[in-house]
Amino acid sequence: MRDMDNKSSSENVNTKISRYRKKESMSLYVLGIHISFWLLFEVWFMTEIEDKVRKAVGKVEDPETGQTFEEMQMIQSVKETEPGTVTVEFVPTSPFCPIAFKLAADIRDAAKTVPGVKKAVVFCRGHAMEQQINEMTNKA
Repeated sequence: MRDMDNKSSSENVNTKISRYRKKESMSLYVLGIHISFWLLFEVWFMTEIEDKVRKAVGKVEDPETGQTFEEMQMIQSVKETEPGTVTVEFVPTSPFCPIAFKLAADIRDAAKTVPGVKKAVVFCRGHAMEQQINEMTNKA
């Protein structure tokens, strides 16, 4: 019976996800702040390990500014792709950020400190050398 509940629950979540993806462009302006419904939906259904990883990588500091990744809103997504494996996407402060390789490694290392995480895959987005950064960071 429990498997049936989990199956219908996951189907329900998948149905909701596909419905929200179709409406990705929907947004809300509250007191001049843009809020994406998709982002709210993603955070609402975040697993416990995803939440812990998001908090851990959010504490990583950008050495150039002294601000955390959370403060700078550099973390795009955190997903548990399979048990013990998380994928983190981030956007550096500029497409030519000279320390993007270091930032990616710092994110990977922070994610691995979370109990239950055996492997952390990090993807840099929006950088001129994102392919090289991603290959180097995720080399086995």
